[in-house]
Amino acid sequence: MEINGEFLEESVRELRQYFRSGSTRSVTWRKNQLTALLDLVHKNEDAISESLYQDLGKHPVEAFRDEIGAIGKSATYSLSCSDIPLLFFPAKGEVLAEPLVLALDPLIGAIAAGNVVVIKPSEQAPACSSFLANTIPRYLDSNAIRVIEGGAAVSQQLLLQKWDKIFFTGSPRVARFVMSAAAKNLTPVTLELGGKCPAILDSLTNPSDFKLAVKRIVGGKWGPCSGQACIGIDYVLVEEKVSSHLVELLKKIVRRFYGDNPLESKVISRIVNKQNFTRLCNLLKDPLVAASIVHGGSVEEKHLFIEPTILLDPPLDADVMTEEIFGPLLPIITVNKIGESIEFINSRPKPLAIYAFTKDETLKRRILTETSSGSVTFNDTMVQFLCDTLPFGGVGQSGFGRYHGKYSFDTFSHEKAVMHRSLCLEIEPRYPPWSKFKLEFLRLAYKLNYFGLLLHILGLKRYK
Repeated sequence: MEINGEFLEESVRELRQYFRSGSTRSVTWRKNQLTALLDLVHKNEDAISESLYQDLGKHPVEAFRDEIGAIGKSATYSLSCSDIPLLFFPAKGEVLAEPLVLALDPLIGAIAAGNVVVIKPSEQAPACSSFLANTIPRYLDSNAIRVIEGGAAVSQQLLLQKWDKIFFTGSPRVARFVMSAAAKNLTPVTLELGGKCPAILDSLTNPSDFKLAVKRIVGGKWGPCSGQACIGIDYVLVEEKVSSHLVELLKKIVRRFYGDNPLESKVISRIVNKQNFTRLCNLLKDPLVAASIVHGGSVEEKHLFIEPTILLDPPLDADVMTEEIFGPLLPIITVNKIGESIEFINSRPKPLAIYAFTKDETLKRRILTETSSGSVTFNDTMVQFLCDTLPFGGVGQSGFGRYHGKYSFDTFSHEKAVMHRSLCLEIEPRYPPWSKFKLEFLRLAYKLNYFGLLLHILGLKRYK
């Protein structure tokens, strides 16, 4: 079906009309929709896994860990917290998202807050997009929640509509277009963009601690969709004296996790499409970058596969160190002292996450107080994303706004201030304005929080 401006305008009009009917504001409706979303996930695990395999080559275990289980956990948490007073007024929202959890996780918050929603899945993951478009109407209220597929032209048409909230996850380049369109109607926007998330690896004296840290770095780099995750590790900062040991340990653990031939192992994702495959290959074509490869580097165009690749001190002005990698390439940047990593991070755009492996409490405090990022996680990677009680979001170029758990509800709500006063008799001071006595009454009013007296004293009511 051809999607044009007239169709979108009619869809938006119908959604607004349904919202005004008040149907989405009831706790019963919200709980029913969240329960239906859980049913959608539980009854379609195989279909979700197959969609993720078609788009990304994701292994079923990875699909459950990163997508199915995460969505179910988030929906269950929101369902347990959905008895929320409607003094928090909802807004109509548009969700522009990528596969699969990044579309459904914000939707959970939008439903919990009683919104009507349009979901525009990413055209770069066609199997996931088709799954959402065909499955959501079978489970959720199609009067309130609609999926619209298409490419850039459809996104542009959507952005021409007047929305009350836009939630976008993707690249900073596209986010600028979203922000520009939203500004025309002063529409509030939440942007989840990613960036170059660093991992700081301190010189841990205990060999077991160091090995465990490297294992978690491998999991945080190649585990989430072969590096195609906004919160995945982009590069590692380590002292030069331990860099050789780090490289050898990384090689050993990568081989143990993914085998001597990762393409044949079937446990690591491929690149999402030809465009991003070509972009990543171009990063490696820089002669100075190619010279820094200490492991991997092979590519297989037919299957859009790039093996886990480790780079040791590539040029800092190369694209691989100035752009978000979003793929299976891991630069290792050496410093003389690990404290220098803070200055290095601060010299670059603010990341979505900083990971630091250290037992040094002074270094921890410095990272927290001297750097700016969406989140900081010590001695692990990505676990902050699964914590419903922590907000998830970026800062600066990595995005702004936050979601997850109660924060998702807040993102898709407006907190309307409401006050009820009685009409009881109140004190009416009668003396010249701004006298000494009035000043004393003003002090008393603030001290007693007596707002009626305060209004009189401020001269908003006059007496003769």
